[in-house]
Amino acid sequence: MTTIGQRIRVLRLGKGLSVNEFAKKSKVSKSYISNIERGVQKNPSLIVMSKMAKTLDVPLEDLLSYKFANQDEEQEVK
Repeated sequence: MTTIGQRIRVLRLGKGLSVNEFAKKSKVSKSYISNIERGVQKNPSLIVMSKMAKTLDVPLEDLLSYKFANQDEEQEVK
């Protein structure tokens, strides 16, 4: 199963955003984003997650849902 941080990283890279660009657009510090993506911060607040989801143009539920995690795994296997 993928983590929230891994899903965010995949979506961020899919949008062609560096951590710096993502931080500026989402108004979340780049160190916090980095900590989430690396799994250091495992439970980011819903406010932060909402900002990131909006910047990534995905529903918040997609970042949090098990269904989305399974889709990631299926895509990685193909």
